[in-house]
Formats: sequence, structure tokens, C-alpha cells
Amino acid sequence: MLTSDLALSWQRGGRTGPRSIDTRDPSYLHDANELIKLFEAHAGHTRAELEQKLTAYVGVGIDYKILRGLIKLLTDRCAFEIASPVDPIEIRRQLFLKSRAFHPVTAAEDARTSIVTEVARELNHPPETLLANLYADLPENQKLAQFETISDKELLELYNVAQAQALLYRCVEMRLWVEPQNTAAYRELFALIKAYRLIHSIKGSPATGYEVRLDGPVSMFHRSQKYGVQMAVFFPALLLCAGWRLRAEIAQKPGTSTAFFELDSNQRQLRSHYLEATPYQNPVPEKLYRSWQSLDGEWKLERGSQVVDLGDSAFIPDFILRHADGRQVYLEILGFWTPRYLQGRLKEFAHAKVKNFILAAWDELRGSRDPLARVPPHVIVFKTSLAPAIVVSKINELYAAAEEEK
Repeated sequence: MLTSDLALSWQRGGRTGPRSIDTRDPSYLHDANELIKLFEAHAGHTRAELEQKLTAYVGVGIDYKILRGLIKLLTDRCAFEIASPVDPIEIRRQLFLKSRAFHPVTAAEDARTSIVTEVARELNHPPETLLANLYADLPENQKLAQFETISDKELLELYNVAQAQALLYRCVEMRLWVEPQNTAAYRELFALIKAYRLIHSIKGSPATGYEVRLDGPVSMFHRSQKYGVQMAVFFPALLLCAGWRLRAEIAQKPGTSTAFFELDSNQRQLRSHYLEATPYQNPVPEKLYRSWQSLDGEWKLERGSQVVDLGDSAFIPDFILRHADGRQVYLEILGFWTPRYLQGRLKEFAHAKVKNFILAAWDELRGSRDPLARVPPHVIVFKTSLAPAIVVSKINELYAAAEEEK
């Protein structure tokens, strides 16, 4: 993705958007092709050598930011490695330890040669190898080990999507209107929102469609940068879905008003580079599911595959826990969250008079420093991992409390 200093956008009145480039423009295609060839040609060379060539190519032209943006996207496709037969840290440690007996070493050439020769013998490598790799671990000395190549047109398409992603770093709030469609399509979109761990609320019904509200990173006071990245990587996945309309409120410069970025699924200017909508799975529910399969308890854990109607809102459980006596409990593992958001979710369940649910909140993803004065009955707050025993204990606690109320 692009860094904020490479982001380009436009604003006209209360509307804003990414400053895209024409992916058919011969000039941009030429630049993209030349930059790709530079990366391909520098396999096995140091990062410093590559950057020297790239700097010379960019020059000081009017398209400086665009070219630097293309370079950033290509660099993200690179893997650099320390190409040294000996750990540079160990080389320096040995040399510096032995150099303490001589001061100053720079004034004693014979001493320097003696020290290097002795260390070379101990590390079983020639002296010239040690000296050549003394600082091989510095970023500029690391070598290009792998480059995932791309076509010139694909690079320009990637650049346009990256500009839209960068715009979302300054998002205050995003709203999605999802038109009526089949349950599988709803589920795919809602599963995406959960996979990317975005703070959300859903209003509507399957018959009329849904309005989804997503908190933006600007609305958060804690871990906002990390959350902003999550919203940005969600965007290309959204482009693969159908039947939606987006309106994102974007903060402009400090002290100025916000503007709105609007888009819908019928647009053709931005093309996702993702091969599938959900490129990865949230590790927390996956770990819980694997752990549960090795248990032989009364409660069986099944993956959720439905959208539960809560009247004027909706609930997307990650799992359904079923007991042999017919009882069932919905379990949702929250992504980023705040105490205020948590209280809002609980009110939705109370309004719908739904009690067979548990919300599990990972403390690492708390988006606010506001303390949670009291953990509500239907909530689990966990530190590192969500263990099956904790979930079963919470279920037993809820049913015991229900019995006492009778």
C-alpha cells in the first residue's frame, strides 16, 4: 500500500476521491514497464544499488509522486535478505571484543590485520569475507532475493486502488448500503467485515437490504493506525462483492470540514488485485475451532453460516454451540472494539429479547483507552487466546443466572 506522503486525492465542495491515473496512457505504461524491468534486473543486487537506479530514473519531473508511488508498490513485492555466510552481528561482536586490547585500532594497521586474521580463523572464513559482510545486515546492504513481477497495466490498476486505500486512512465513518440479494451474498460481505475485524453495526433485513456502518480510524483514540490499515486492506475485497453503495466521510486537513468519498459496485475504474474476497482467516476463531475438535464435551461447536435477524439489526455469529438437549448459543468473536461499541451491541440484543449469545472481545484489539468498568454477563474479554473452557464456563454461568431469575 501507499504511505500517506504518496497519497493523492481531489476535493470539490463536499466531495472527495482518489486521484487516479489512466491505465491506458502510453506514458504511464512506459514508466511502469521501465520500473518493473529495473526491479527484475537487480535480482541479487543490494537495495542501495537498486535505489540508486530508481532515483536516477525518477529525477525531478512533475510526476515525481506518481513514480515514487509505483516504486513503493513494487518494493512491497520484493523480499530482501542478508546475503552473508556469517552472521554480521557475530562478526562485529568478535572484532569489537578483540579490539578492546588495542587503542586506537585505526592507528595500528598491524593490529587491525592481526585482529581480523584471528577472528577469521575462529569463524572459519577468509578475512576478506568478514570485512565484506561486516554490515551486510543494514537495509541498504541487503540483497534482492525475490521479486513478484507484475505487468505494466496491472501495476497501474494496483496504483489506483492504493490511492483509494490511502484515502481511507483518514476515514471518520463508512456507510455501506447493501441491496436485497441472496443469503450467500449477504454472508460473504458480512464475513469480510468480520474477517478484517472492523467495528460495525448492521441495520435492515434480508427483504429490504442492509445499511452497514463502519467506524473509521479517525474516530478511534487507540490503535488507530493499525485499524486504518485493516480498513484499507478491506477495500479491495469489497470491490469483489456485488450490490453495494459506499459513502465514506473523509477528514481533510486539520481545522477543515470533512468531505465524502462515494462509490458503488457498478464502477469500473477500480479493479481489485485480490484473487478472492477473503485472502486470510482471523486466527482467533480458527484456533478456537481446532481446539474444540479435540474435546469430548456436552457442547458441540459449529461454524456459523447464517445472518441472525435482531429486528431492525442483524447479528453474524462466528459459531453456534449446540447441546444434545436442544439448547444453542451463538458466539461472536469481535474484531476491533470499544466499550461504547460493546454497550451498543448489547442494547440491540436486549431490544430483540435475544439472550442465547456470547460476545468475545480480544483486549489487544480494544480501540479505546476507556476502561471497561464491568464486564457484562454475555461478554468474555480475553488477553491472548480464547480457550474452550472459558466459553463453556460462560455458558454455564449464563444458564445458572437464568435459573435464578425464574
